[in-house]
Amino acid sequence: MDLAGKNILVIGLGKTGIASARFLLGQGANVFVTDAKPFPELNEAFSEIGTACGNWKFCEYDPNILTQIELIIPSPGVPPSNMILAGAVEKNIPVVSEIELAYRFLKPPMIAITGTNGKTTTTTLIGNILAKEGKKVFVGGNIGNPLIGYIDGKQEDEFAVVEVSSFQLQWIHSFRPSVAILLNTTCDHVDYHGSFEAYRNAKERIFQNQGASDLAILNADEPRSWDLSKNLHASVQFFSISAHGSRGMFLDHNTLVHYTTQNEREEYPLDMIKIPGFHNIENVMAAVMAARYCGCSREGIISAMGGFKGIAHRIEFTDEKNGVAFYDDSKGTNVGAVVRALETFSRPIILLLGGRDKEGDFVTLSTLLSTKVKELVLFGEARDRIDGLIGGIVKTTKTTTLKEAIEIAHRHSSSGDIVLLSPGCASFDEFSNYKERGRFFKDVVKNL
Repeated sequence: MDLAGKNILVIGLGKTGIASARFLLGQGANVFVTDAKPFPELNEAFSEIGTACGNWKFCEYDPNILTQIELIIPSPGVPPSNMILAGAVEKNIPVVSEIELAYRFLKPPMIAITGTNGKTTTTTLIGNILAKEGKKVFVGGNIGNPLIGYIDGKQEDEFAVVEVSSFQLQWIHSFRPSVAILLNTTCDHVDYHGSFEAYRNAKERIFQNQGASDLAILNADEPRSWDLSKNLHASVQFFSISAHGSRGMFLDHNTLVHYTTQNEREEYPLDMIKIPGFHNIENVMAAVMAARYCGCSREGIISAMGGFKGIAHRIEFTDEKNGVAFYDDSKGTNVGAVVRALETFSRPIILLLGGRDKEGDFVTLSTLLSTKVKELVLFGEARDRIDGLIGGIVKTTKTTTLKEAIEIAHRHSSSGDIVLLSPGCASFDEFSNYKERGRFFKDVVKNL
């Protein structure tokens, strides 16, 4: 792909946008950048781009810029309804995501992971297993290190393990991972995609360019997976915690049974998994199948699993105060993640729910609330909408900030309870991201 001399527009100047601009400049492109943020807030981004050699120019956030543009690279958070993107589609100007652009220059084979929940855990886990087996590996993508930044380097790794979001898959064309994993799809990002169906279709695009030499890994417990598998060109393996089969990996009492792509039967002990929750059994099964396909040994996988304690802000134990355990699940930004967090515990839960709403289907929490939750504490911008949908099923309290919610939960808790931050919403009403929200939760709990 020859980019030299092309007029290319990068929309959004976060980490991914900056990395994309720098890469394009290195390829000799004429780079135009724009962002919806006010000009004075972009000085740091300008400074980072400015260290790269080449021609670049900041443009007003306006569709009129399209008269000069030959290609557009949108940052992941820019929705298809964005006025500049909509104008580009209307004028037949090519739009490609950063992950698509990076793929066209990527040398190592890619393992790509998507899904509503579990992406970061599974991506991190696969990277850990490969590294423990002595393989050189890049781990990045939506997990925090943009793939386009890796492309600028020597690319000497044996594998690239990449977390991929629906936002990135929205604008792919030739993107083809050697191993593609779709963990699950529950209602999320309707505000971005326009509908759950459009969101799910974007996720499933991860498989669209795979061929017979590639591997597709699907969740057998999702009914749509079976019909989807019939239309794939890749070799397909399934994972399940509720069904048994002869193609993939399944839970059988206290054993994980794996039928490899060579139809060999293997067993893995369930107790090798040190992270809580049935959802993490699913994540582990997907990771094991990917690692085995990439040449890792059964023994090496079991050893690596024993040392894996999970990731920060994902059902992470924070502290205990007078017999009350506090858990940080700030990464649980959708209703499906809340379901998985609630299913993890058997003790009474005080649930902290709220933030910036993404049009989540909170009604689906009703049964779990009535059986698992002692009290519901709602906070942030979404508190009134959530209260209107599920408030009153159990004792419900509303407040403005997360700090107030934590303090209320602490006052209302008793020894043996769990206080769980699993907000089911984005963090952007009060925090810059879920990590900042999780760190804030930990700090407040520490000082209770």
